[in-house]
Amino acid sequence: MTDSATTSRAVEPEVLKNTLADLLGAQAQSIDVVRGEVTLVVRAADYLSVMQALRDAPQACFEQLVDLCGMDYQTYGEGVWEGQRFAAVVHLLSVTHNHRVRVRVFCPEDDFPVLPSVTSLWASANWYEREAFDLYGIVFEGHDDLRRILTDYGFIGHPFRKDFPLSGHVEMRYDAERQRVIYEPVTIEPREITPRIIREDNYGGLH
Repeated sequence: MTDSATTSRAVEPEVLKNTLADLLGAQAQSIDVVRGEVTLVVRAADYLSVMQALRDAPQACFEQLVDLCGMDYQTYGEGVWEGQRFAAVVHLLSVTHNHRVRVRVFCPEDDFPVLPSVTSLWASANWYEREAFDLYGIVFEGHDDLRRILTDYGFIGHPFRKDFPLSGHVEMRYDAERQRVIYEPVTIEPREITPRIIREDNYGGLH
């Protein structure tokens, strides 16, 4: 078997789990395998050093950060969630070993969520962290250019937080007389958005 054929074979999730456990030790709060995917949970204080190890350690070698997003667990589990509210979830890929890992890190404070930036490790984290800051209000310390990326510069609040109204707080339009965009209170009437579900007899052959 050639070397290229060997490296193209995906690493078994349980093998990767054990590899990460040996590499990180107590820095790993938990490592779980669900549906064939490995999820690693780390503390905010260990986040940067763990990510450095995941990138540089020969047995890990996660060269690519393919995604980073924010999470708001305010209403998770129908409101029974007792952990921290905000988290960042990162997906890493090792081209060398053909394996992937999901890393989740919770922000220590709910009122002012802060995490270290990993832009010094992966340049691709730049816009992802800006997006998480814009939509969830997570501040990434060490980011060189942390500013909004999807909403308007004057936007107030973070629209993906669970307590942000679906209609928003203000609406904007172009005013021809003033020749500029202006903000006004929302005029959309509140409405019921619960979808209506219709189930026929023998729907999908399930009955």
